[in-house]
Amino acid sequence: MHHISPDLLTLEQVGEIIASGSKIALSDEATRRIEHCRRYLDGKLAASPQGQAGGTFYGINTGFGSLCNVRIEHHELEQLQLNLVMSHACGMGDEVPADVVRLMLLLKIQGLSQGYSGVQLITVQRLVDFYNHDVLPIIYQQGSLGASGDLVPLAHLSLPLIGMGEVRVDGEKLASAEVLNKHGWEPIVLDSKEGLALLNGTQFCQAYGVWCLLEAERLYDLANLTAAVSLDGFDCRLSPFNELLHKIRPHEGQLKTAEAIRNLLKDSEIAAQGKTAVQDPYAFRCIPQVHGASYDAIAHVGRVLFTEINSVTDNPTIFPDEDEILSGGNFHAQPLALALDYLAIALAELGSISERRTYQLISGQHGLPHFLTKNGGVNSGFMIPQYTAASIVSQTKQLCTPASVDSIVSSNGQEDHVSMGANAATKCWLVVKNVERVLAIEFFTAAQAMAFRRPLKSSAAVENALTAYRKLVPVVEDDRILHNDMEATVGFLRDL
Repeated sequence: MHHISPDLLTLEQVGEIIASGSKIALSDEATRRIEHCRRYLDGKLAASPQGQAGGTFYGINTGFGSLCNVRIEHHELEQLQLNLVMSHACGMGDEVPADVVRLMLLLKIQGLSQGYSGVQLITVQRLVDFYNHDVLPIIYQQGSLGASGDLVPLAHLSLPLIGMGEVRVDGEKLASAEVLNKHGWEPIVLDSKEGLALLNGTQFCQAYGVWCLLEAERLYDLANLTAAVSLDGFDCRLSPFNELLHKIRPHEGQLKTAEAIRNLLKDSEIAAQGKTAVQDPYAFRCIPQVHGASYDAIAHVGRVLFTEINSVTDNPTIFPDEDEILSGGNFHAQPLALALDYLAIALAELGSISERRTYQLISGQHGLPHFLTKNGGVNSGFMIPQYTAASIVSQTKQLCTPASVDSIVSSNGQEDHVSMGANAATKCWLVVKNVERVLAIEFFTAAQAMAFRRPLKSSAAVENALTAYRKLVPVVEDDRILHNDMEATVGFLRDL
């Protein structure tokens, strides 16, 4: 059981909670803060003789967006919040993957637990119930501008709270009302401010960002392992990984990558033998510089996301102890939009250099046969996996056109600059998937190249990986359907 509290939540903890399937609960301090903020807001709204607030507060007793100057009567405040959720549920496109929906639930709970949003405790507790019972709201990928919060996807996240919309349980899509009834949960009656608290926020961008970041860290390590197999498969020199080179250009990622390659190829017989080539192509020689730069970018994005998941990003924000209700722009996802564009570019480069290593391995150089087949002509060998890698890399480059430089005015000019962070997030998700496949093609190809280096052996780390791999994917002696091998390689690397 993990207790959600106002304390800082690390990305590592998020990954552990999701991976372990751990249940969550609100801490005593989170409960206290949520209730304290709600009591303050109730008192503020009851302050005037007419039962309205002493002041006008955006989204609490006014309309939304460009309707912010329309005052709402007290008896209509609940309807205002209900209408907000229903009217904003305008998502289109593919469904958000289950892993990302779980993250959205977790991160929305984390944000509300800070105690600045004015929600009812029962509302947050119901989100906890959804998470613990794996009741996943059906959310769509398209609709958010990444400003004013991720309004559209968060509206779909919130619909099941009020007994509307659909959810997915054990892979089956069901009406939310049916699932609420099964668990004996009454639909939440949203109080003042609650719809806005649920819909404002960057949790769609956050969830995609956290998922992509955790995968990016795995792909960086996988890129190094795959590169190590390729280095010995191509019979490369290890001198470009000498620590002396990198200490005089000491970028953290460059140092870390060179060290990782040295460790992965420690005591390799292939690496130790004499070489004929004076220098190797950049795709091999510059691994520390390229992988290292991506590592540094991933680390930067991690710092941005750590700050964001521990932030309050709805609007307006309530400060009970300071007697302030402030309308601002913490919902604007520009920090995430820029970071996610950056992350996509960094990952794309891991895929781009990987495809170049695949190309070199099938080029008939360094004592390897063309297309890594003994009987070329009759057999095409590994000619076409490189085509596939090239196609995926090209698509990835197209996906790296930044979303964050775009903005389209909305809400009758009130929301006149938006981040497009949601588009950056969903594009980055596609880039992650693409890079995983490109690295798998390289590993598949490099493992084949290693068969032509026998009886010499690589390092213990590489040989252990190859031994396990060969139980799943045998050496390709004659042409066969390689799609099956490539998909099996993706699965093998994912389970490492």
